[in-house]
Amino acid sequence: MESDNIRWNNVQTAGKEQGFDLNELQKKMVTWRRDFHRYPEKGWLEMRTASRIARILKDLGYEVLTGKVVCEEASRMGLPTKEELEAQYLWAGKNGADPEYLEEMKDGFTGVIGILHCGRGPVTALRFDMDALGVYEKKEGHRPQECGFASCREGVMHACGHDGHMAMGLGTAEILSGMRSQLSGTIKLIFQPAEEGVRGAKSIVDKGHLDDVDVLLGIHLMQSEDGTCYVSPGMAGTLATTKLDVLFQGKASHAGISPQEGNNAMLAAAAAVLNLHAIPRHAEGSSRVNVGTLRAGTGRNVICDRAVLELETRGETTEINRYMEEYARRILQGAAMMHGCEVSCSLAGASAAMECSPELASDLWEICEKKLKIPVKKPRDMGGSEDFAYMAERVLQRGGQVCFNGVHTPCADALHGSGFDFEEQVLAMGVRCLCGVVAQLSDRIVC
Repeated sequence: MESDNIRWNNVQTAGKEQGFDLNELQKKMVTWRRDFHRYPEKGWLEMRTASRIARILKDLGYEVLTGKVVCEEASRMGLPTKEELEAQYLWAGKNGADPEYLEEMKDGFTGVIGILHCGRGPVTALRFDMDALGVYEKKEGHRPQECGFASCREGVMHACGHDGHMAMGLGTAEILSGMRSQLSGTIKLIFQPAEEGVRGAKSIVDKGHLDDVDVLLGIHLMQSEDGTCYVSPGMAGTLATTKLDVLFQGKASHAGISPQEGNNAMLAAAAAVLNLHAIPRHAEGSSRVNVGTLRAGTGRNVICDRAVLELETRGETTEINRYMEEYARRILQGAAMMHGCEVSCSLAGASAAMECSPELASDLWEICEKKLKIPVKKPRDMGGSEDFAYMAERVLQRGGQVCFNGVHTPCADALHGSGFDFEEQVLAMGVRCLCGVVAQLSDRIVC
């Protein structure tokens, strides 16, 4: 067995030993990141993005899974309309999608999994999310604009770092592919669609891709608190959540001549909104509810026959979120009955509270700090919700280990902000972190 000094050599030396220059890999990652940033795609619409990722993975020697093999059709949540999917397919075809893979992604089957078989050993999975947000990108004083890689799509932007996550995923893929003969076990690189709104992980889990996983790793770019770059292994503190789309169906009538003949869906929706925000909070942990949109009515002289709500519940634990969701559903039913309406709910997204394995987080801390000389700091609670938690829950249920890692970097704006941008040198640090853990599992040299 090699000594620690050899096994945990610095990135530059290890890269040269494997026949590639990691300075060149950093340049590749920046190019990939900027390409993804320029051509952003929202959840289930990542057709250009996913097809190009699949092509790179195939060229690196991975077994590549795409389309319905990756995502369970019935488990996809919050799908765009058929019209949106078709329009995106045409747009992707005109804007650089790889034709070999585009057809499989036509109807929103945009997940990609690259598998590297390295003989007997553990199964390690790494997840990278792909989707962009519906955010209008800042134009003035914004580096992507000044350097020519700002979003070419009005109102769609990578404002949560997923462009960087994908670049790190491909950088990791290249390093591990080059070291295949020195690794053991199976490595799965999961490029997940529709993380925003916690909509995409369930379809991959339900397809069985996490059932044989021994170790699951995730990363997320985070705003650095002190202006430096560092990693935080074992980030948790996310909230379990349920996203519901709600339709109240009433009966239209003339507001002046025969208002008694109508069943006012707007009144039902309004009653629901007020009572939803009055749900008693839970004593055993944080709980949240929010109605984000309400659309109703066709004219001032018409009793409204249709109202649509978009709402979410959250809880510090899965049980607390279940309490919030069940209470919310009772309120929706009660409000509909009050005004003689029907109500239906569709699930637009869901995720459990995220747990990490303390032992694995400790291992990762030691690898980064002592072996790779990467600055490490104690993780803080993430807040919000993260679709990774759904995958983590399945792996933990089956006896595996899970670690979610913050990769902290100076940022030009907060996550989801219109001026979001990050220090691109952090990409190499994220790759070193991920490859270091895979190396330990394989008991081989990586970096």
